[in-house]
Amino acid sequence: MRLAVIDGQGGGIGTTVIKKVVEIYRHRLEIWALGTNAIATAQMMKAGANRGASGENAIRQSVPRVDVITGPVSILLAHSMMGEVTPAMVEAIGSASALKMILPITQDPLVVVGTSREPLPHLVDKLVFTHLAPLLDGEEHTP
Repeated sequence: MRLAVIDGQGGGIGTTVIKKVVEIYRHRLEIWALGTNAIATAQMMKAGANRGASGENAIRQSVPRVDVITGPVSILLAHSMMGEVTPAMVEAIGSASALKMILPITQDPLVVVGTSREPLPHLVDKLVFTHLAPLLDGEEHTP
């Protein structure tokens, strides 16, 4: 299974996700770090991603080749992350057949009704144990 972790700016959210996924599922899936910029990609690679690429074309070409896409909700908003997320990126992510596991975190003016404000580590635990785990081994885990 291939997991694409998409992030921008400094790559902090993607780095947190990758560290946790590597800790739990080191050899069970391939992690692709897709950054909207080279700094984000570099930080996610340091966290343990198997492959990495940066920029609009890399994201557009990679997302059709993965099974799961994760990242902050900003990856679905054109011109978010101070303009780093392009409309073409959003279109590619949105039209990819991969399952999207989106974290409700953004600095953009967006409210996702029905979500609760939780710290990033709690959201990453939910992502890994509640949503990713069943795809990998057919059962839920608790942290």
